[in-house]
Amino acid sequence: MANSRWTVAAETSPVSLRRRGQVLERAILDAALEQLSTVGWSGLTMEGVAAGAQTGKAAVYRRWPSKEDLVADALQAALPQLVEADDHGSIREDLFQLCRRVRDAMYSRSGFALRSVLHECDSAAAERFLAVIVRQVIEPSTQLFRDVVRRGMVRGDVRPDAAHDLVIDVIPGLMMYRSKVCGSEWPDGDIAEMIDQVMVPLLRPHKG
Repeated sequence: MANSRWTVAAETSPVSLRRRGQVLERAILDAALEQLSTVGWSGLTMEGVAAGAQTGKAAVYRRWPSKEDLVADALQAALPQLVEADDHGSIREDLFQLCRRVRDAMYSRSGFALRSVLHECDSAAAERFLAVIVRQVIEPSTQLFRDVVRRGMVRGDVRPDAAHDLVIDVIPGLMMYRSKVCGSEWPDGDIAEMIDQVMVPLLRPHKG
């Protein structure tokens, strides 16, 4: 009888330890992010996410009725916050350090997850993530590059008319092109070369 009671307790104890509420939701979002960064958008399934979070599929569907809803929330929760660009004393060093931060975000787990969504899902699904991408990636990174350029204008090492949208787009455009099309992982040396060969000459004040 004692052995029988022990067996029942052992079988039911995991239920008493089951995660609930925000703890469970965090585990599901983490599992979705892990799936995105390993098997990609096409390989992600609600069943796989449930298994990764060690919960039932019904628990996932109760909170997120579709794969798109789940992935949008996972990205929103995980994407790094780019809120300030430090002043390193020169436009060259400011841009170099900011680009390293952007590079690190691109190659973080959430960065890989975001790229899998952008590269693999169809245009209809991509629309679901546009607001998240604009709000948490495009707008904050663009604003940081603009802040750095304007600080350089005040400092005097950037020409007064440099804070143009096309100028601000040069670094993100190059980094995305070289990453997506050419497969570059942007080591520090490549970032330095981009700053020295492209951005500093582009931003330098006109002589005379």
